Amino acid sequence: MASTLAEKILARAAGRERVSAGEIITARVDLAMANDFTAPLAIERFKEAGATKVFDPARICIVAGRHMPFRDQSLADKVGAVGVFCREQGIDRFFADTEGMDHALVPDLGYVLPGMLVCNADSHTCTYGAVGAFGVPMGSTDMAFILARGETWLRVPETIRVRYTGLPGRYVTSKDFVLATLGVLGVDGARYKSIEFYGEAITPLSVDERFTISNMAIEMGAKTGVMPVDDEVRSYLRARTDAEWVEDISDPDAVVERTVGIDVGASGPVIARPHSPSNVVPVTEVRGVRVNQVNIGTCTNGRIVDIQQALELLRGRKVAKGVRLVVTPATERIRRDAEKAGYLDELLAAGAVINPPGCGPCAGWHMGLLADGEVCVATHNRNFPGRMGSPTAEIYLASPYVAAAAAVSGEIITPEAVAS
Repeated sequence: MASTLAEKILARAAGRERVSAGEIITARVDLAMANDFTAPLAIERFKEAGATKVFDPARICIVAGRHMPFRDQSLADKVGAVGVFCREQGIDRFFADTEGMDHALVPDLGYVLPGMLVCNADSHTCTYGAVGAFGVPMGSTDMAFILARGETWLRVPETIRVRYTGLPGRYVTSKDFVLATLGVLGVDGARYKSIEFYGEAITPLSVDERFTISNMAIEMGAKTGVMPVDDEVRSYLRARTDAEWVEDISDPDAVVERTVGIDVGASGPVIARPHSPSNVVPVTEVRGVRVNQVNIGTCTNGRIVDIQQALELLRGRKVAKGVRLVVTPATERIRRDAEKAGYLDELLAAGAVINPPGCGPCAGWHMGLLADGEVCVATHNRNFPGRMGSPTAEIYLASPYVAAAAAVSGEIITPEAVAS
């Protein structure tokens, strides 16, 4: 019988020939992950359960430096304790300095491969679907069990297919692709589903651009988001690892819940208004809204391609008076590459502030929070009330092009209007 991409990955993880949507399965975890907030609780529960040894140190990765430098002693102490645990358990893949965001770091190190089941105690684990992996978020208590046993239980999700067609306009990016999808599905239209992103409009995208799409599957309520492996993905992985992998192909006649078509050439850049990622409209509908801060970066749009796009509009221009431009590279490797290319100097010349790699202000912890009533345009993935500080602040989600245009104009404006 025909199977979807998600069903094929989960069948292998369960040691079965085939699984079907709605089944409860026990699955072997290929890579277990946690971060600076979720690892301490997972380790606490691991010890409370009487566990003494992790299932396999080589299949565990802890990225606990997402909020470096730490904002307070409490977090610093907790991360220090996680480091002790990793040393005791022989977990070599422990990152807690300035390496940055797990969702950009771990794929870039070649740790995530097609066909893998990756469980991470963080909601944006779906990011790994861009390279054909099934990334699923877990709570810290569930992660404690995985650390001890190397397996978990899952309900096999139904699949929604999202097909991207058309030729995007000059300033339409993968961020616009996924925001347009949110406008159709809403924040719960894919609840506990697997979204298969595919179509001819994806083929020209780099893997870094594809990560932006898969990263935001969770914003639609999805269990995960996956994409087929193609030559672009193979080239990306071969530059990072010598490991072998299994490529799963979704059967065209597999049973899916629905198919959604998104014509990316049908409109220009879009933006998500406060206070929901699904509150999506063309940028022209909110043109003229004054902004106090612009954020570019973090795990959704903090890669080199995003910095390059922003600089197309920032280069030779200055950030508008009264506007703060905060740029947060996703990882230290990305920050170094941007520095070598001269991009950081250009950003500083334009008036930007460069954050250390990591979450930055996106999660509302530090390095760029908003005051009462302030307006921010961000390339982040969420804009809920209080997400970045004051609950009365307003966050608009957009691509690096739209964010950069707002930074230099002091208001929401189309990229074309700035570039002309």
